[in-house]
Amino acid sequence: MPHKPVILCISLSPIRRDARVLRQIGLLREYGDVVTVGFGPRPDGVSEHLEVPADLATLPQTVPGVIGLALRRFRSVELAAPAVAWARDALRGRRFDLVVANEARVLALASRVAGDAPVWADMHEWAPEERTHILSWRLLVAPFMTYLCRRYLPGSALVTTVGDSIATLYRKTFGVKARLMRNAGPYRPLEASRTEEGRIRLVHSGAAIHGRKLELMIEAMALLDERFTLDLYLVPGGDDGAYLAELRRLAAHDSRITFHAPVAPEALPSTLNAYDVGVFWIPPAHTNARLTLPNKFFDYVQARLLVAVGPSPEMEPLIAEHGLGVVSTGFSVKECARSLAALTTDQIVRAKAASDAAAAVLNFEHEKERMRPQLGALIEGSSPTPNGATR
Repeated sequence: MPHKPVILCISLSPIRRDARVLRQIGLLREYGDVVTVGFGPRPDGVSEHLEVPADLATLPQTVPGVIGLALRRFRSVELAAPAVAWARDALRGRRFDLVVANEARVLALASRVAGDAPVWADMHEWAPEERTHILSWRLLVAPFMTYLCRRYLPGSALVTTVGDSIATLYRKTFGVKARLMRNAGPYRPLEASRTEEGRIRLVHSGAAIHGRKLELMIEAMALLDERFTLDLYLVPGGDDGAYLAELRRLAAHDSRITFHAPVAPEALPSTLNAYDVGVFWIPPAHTNARLTLPNKFFDYVQARLLVAVGPSPEMEPLIAEHGLGVVSTGFSVKECARSLAALTTDQIVRAKAASDAAAAVLNFEHEKERMRPQLGALIEGSSPTPNGATR
């Protein structure tokens, strides 16, 4: 019997709720058996899942670990994070044909586990500024993320990220050729919902993370007329739901704003399809906010909505290219509200039709085709050389 490749996918996230990693697993399954390491229950379709205990931190937060970060002794703390150390022990002695590292914090672990096998480093966003709105992150963790990228990305067989601008940052900063794998979901055969005269149904889905300034949407509602409603499908962030509770309090006075329970990633487009406008305004407080091109953008397209965003350099060109919606002139409450206030039923209908056309292109099927030559080469053994450049 021919050897069936065994692929290790490491993601220190609740994988069953991580849309990007779930799509990644679906692609990897086409090439071999997939073993996952991460938080939460076993994802569908994998051959084995090593569930990291939920109480283990993903950064070196013990006293020796924090001292190592503070003194810039990064090599000594590469595997010191409790979740990373647990995964290292659980994987000891195992061999794999390909190891996938999701985000910088597991790059050292992936390198150790891989041995001679190639590593695919899916960096998602810009690792050195993942949480720069937190002072301790800026002072202690950001330099560690930079160190991990500088040490391990050049030796990775494949590096991917979510957008062209961030790929350029990886090339300029670390000298690696990061390939594009957008956060687009699978194509959904939906039709645009009926647009009612005199009613505009706004919707937003995602995580309630403080740095995203979701209160902008709630504050903008106070400047919009009675045609507008706002529905929110929010997952609590890593603060035990404190920011989500704050948003609920801020919106309590407006009966047009409704909070819903979170929806599984695969069910989002069909749920959002009932609305008219998908909203996402995120001020450029840091690099990842400025260059964001998130799951929700593509979910809105698959839901056949008009898409409303701020002047974000990765999203604005797609809005213009496909005629998907409106872009505010800035990120103040007044500017965001003004971009919606003059919307007409005809504009919404046309933008929904544009999303319907774009849905055939802005989907994961297209992203998979971009990845197939790279993954095929890695699995078959004629792997690309480090930095993603083919031999």
